[in-house]
Amino acid sequence: MKLTPLDIIQRQFKTGFRGFDVREVDAFLGDVADAFQLLLNENEKLKSDMDRLNCVIKEYTEREETFKIALLNSQSVMEQMKENARKSAELIIAEAEVKSEKILSRANNRLIQLQEEISELKRRRTQMEVQLSSVIEAHSRLLEMSREEQKIIDNDELKI
Repeated sequence: MKLTPLDIIQRQFKTGFRGFDVREVDAFLGDVADAFQLLLNENEKLKSDMDRLNCVIKEYTEREETFKIALLNSQSVMEQMKENARKSAELIIAEAEVKSEKILSRANNRLIQLQEEISELKRRRTQMEVQLSSVIEAHSRLLEMSREEQKIIDNDELKI
């Protein structure tokens, strides 16, 4: 049974021989009703506060869920950005490797070309040395022959 302050005030007691003082009982019931009314008012206020706080908690819970979703999304975006950066780095490395291979290939081709040119120059040098040696030898023979002729001429002159 739900009791209200009005129920307390309107409560009637039987009086008997040497019963309670009606004024004291009424005064006490009035005090009890007032106290009870204060408790009911406080209870209503607390229920109202509790409802308001439950709404605030619900809002905060919804915000928390929103933040969690946003955090998960940002983490997902960060992971995606990391993956894209890793792929980009791999692509840059692959391109650099291709470029370095081309540079090495050109350098090797140039090295082969220079080695061929050096070999050609060595061959020409050897050829020039042989030709020069032949010319020197021919001139040396001519000089020797000229000396011998001069000796013969000198000897002939001496004989004369």
